[in-house]
Amino acid sequence: MFYRGGKYGDGGDGREQQLASKRQRLIDQQVQGHPSYFGASSASSLVYNASSYSSYTAQQQQQPPPPFPVVRLRGLPFDCAEPDVADFLHGLDIVDILFVHRGGRFTGEAFCVLGYPLQVDFALQRNRHNMGRRYVEVFRSKRQEYYKAIANQVSDVRGGGSPRQNVQNVHRARSYDDAKDSSEHTGVLRLRGLPFSAGKDDVLEFFKDFSLSSEDSIHMPVNMDGRPTGEAFVEFLNAEDSKNAMSKDRMTLGSRYIELFPSSHEELDEAMSRGR
Repeated sequence: MFYRGGKYGDGGDGREQQLASKRQRLIDQQVQGHPSYFGASSASSLVYNASSYSSYTAQQQQQPPPPFPVVRLRGLPFDCAEPDVADFLHGLDIVDILFVHRGGRFTGEAFCVLGYPLQVDFALQRNRHNMGRRYVEVFRSKRQEYYKAIANQVSDVRGGGSPRQNVQNVHRARSYDDAKDSSEHTGVLRLRGLPFSAGKDDVLEFFKDFSLSSEDSIHMPVNMDGRPTGEAFVEFLNAEDSKNAMSKDRMTLGSRYIELFPSSHEELDEAMSRGR
């Protein structure tokens, strides 16, 4: 399909592509026969389909490749999450969202990879529209800029900031972990960071080494538009089982790191009621 083998233009060197390969595999999975994170869009009838590519003639294959479909957003609220970006770009097929951090802090910028080049023009129409009380700027971007942002994120996580920043980040992470460890367990865990295409069967597979009665033990909230929030709640047989399952914290589901938090039945009920 579109992303594999440099189908899109804009160049980009091999080093950046290698650094981005892990995230790129996720994108490949999403565009090759799988739904986008946010489901079918109202613009789907206006964009390319896979069958048209398979019937290219030799002359068509010699034409310049379409541009890589990515935009950059600036001015995002600092408590912004992926569902907020999805709502802001409502109706578009979102393949990936990369929030930009420097020194462990969110910059208010993000890169958003879309399903098709034509959708970039639709995204640009959202330029200077509001998200909450802030207006967000939307810019056309390139593959190299997206890959560079991924490479910078990897460097930052591995200690690319100043020694003082790294020490602060370590202390912050330890405090965060200590708070998780000291939380009371009720038999319910909250998952954050799920791929928006994930289903209950994926969560069951994630916890395959632990006792879950059935898919009825898994609850996946949606927002007011009926779209996934990237979170899930899992009910275990008892508090001890949920405490043991915390060993899966920050493990991967697909290519995404999943964060786990001790939760409660009250928090579960409240989350599920928001989308009703």
